Amino acid sequence: MSKIVRVGLVQQANSSDIDNNINKLVKNIEELAGKGCSLIVLQELHNSLYFCQHEDVDYFDLAETVPGKSTDIFSQVAKKNNIVLVTSLFERRAPGLYHNTAVVFEKDGSIAGIYRKMHIPDDPAFYEKFYFTPGDLGFKPIDTSVGKLGVLVCWDQWYPEAARLMTLSGAEILIYPTAIGWDINDLQDEKDRQLNAWIISQRGHAVANGLYVVSVNRVGFEADPSGIGTGIKFWGNSFVAGPQGELLVYGENVSEQNLFADIDLERIEKVRRIWPFLRDRRIDFYSDITRRFID
Repeated sequence: MSKIVRVGLVQQANSSDIDNNINKLVKNIEELAGKGCSLIVLQELHNSLYFCQHEDVDYFDLAETVPGKSTDIFSQVAKKNNIVLVTSLFERRAPGLYHNTAVVFEKDGSIAGIYRKMHIPDDPAFYEKFYFTPGDLGFKPIDTSVGKLGVLVCWDQWYPEAARLMTLSGAEILIYPTAIGWDINDLQDEKDRQLNAWIISQRGHAVANGLYVVSVNRVGFEADPSGIGTGIKFWGNSFVAGPQGELLVYGENVSEQNLFADIDLERIEKVRRIWPFLRDRRIDFYSDITRRFID
C-alpha cells in the first residue's frame, strides 16, 4: 500500500515589484504542477521583499484581508492547476491588528484553512513583533485532499513543542514557509553553523515525530531599506525530509529553484512501528513543560 504525494517547493528571490513577484510565483507554480505536483508550498511573505528588517508604519500598507486580493489570485491558480497550495501572506485582520498568516487552498480553489504564526521573533533585521500579533488558532493541522498539513511558519520551526502538538493532532506533513538568512558580515564558520542548525532542527522534528517535513526558504540578497543594517542574504537550501530525517530533495543557497519530491504517507505508519516514540512518551511526567523555567 502507498499514498504518494508529489510535493513542489518554490524557492524564489524577490524584488520590490510585487506584481512581478506574484507573476513569477504563478509561473513557478504552473511549472511544478506540470511536473505532477499535487501539493505546492511557497516561501514566507512571498509577495514582497522581507520588510521586517526595520520598523516603519508605512509597511502596514502591504497587509491585506483574508479573503482579499491575493487569496483571489492564488485561489484561481490552485483551481486552474488542480493543486493544494500553501501560501504565506501579511494579513490585516482589523485596524491595528495584523498577522503573519499561511493560507492553504484546496484543489477547487476554496480556502482549506489558515494558520497564524505563533512564535514571533524580535532580533536584529527580524523585527517581526512590530508588525505581527502572535497567532491565536493554536497548532491544528489543516485537512486537505492530499493529507493533513501541519502548517507552521519560519520561527516556529525551532520549537519542538509546535511540531509535537501538530503531530498529536494528526499532521502527516509539517510545512514551514520560511525567510531566514545570514548577516553578510558573519564569518563563513558562523554561517555554516547557523545553516546546519536550521537543517538539523527540522530534520529532528521529522525523526522525533515520524513524519515528513517540507521547508521552503527564499533566496538572494535583500538590502535594509533604512540603510542602518547590512541586509540579509537569504540562504535558500529548501528541502524535504522523510520520517527518519532523510533528505529527499534540497536546494542550493544562491539560486532560485523549483524543487519536488515524492513522499509516501503510508511510510509514516511503517516508521512509527519500529520507532514508537509516541507510544513511549511519559506524559504523566511532562506537566513542567508548560512552565517558563524550572528554578
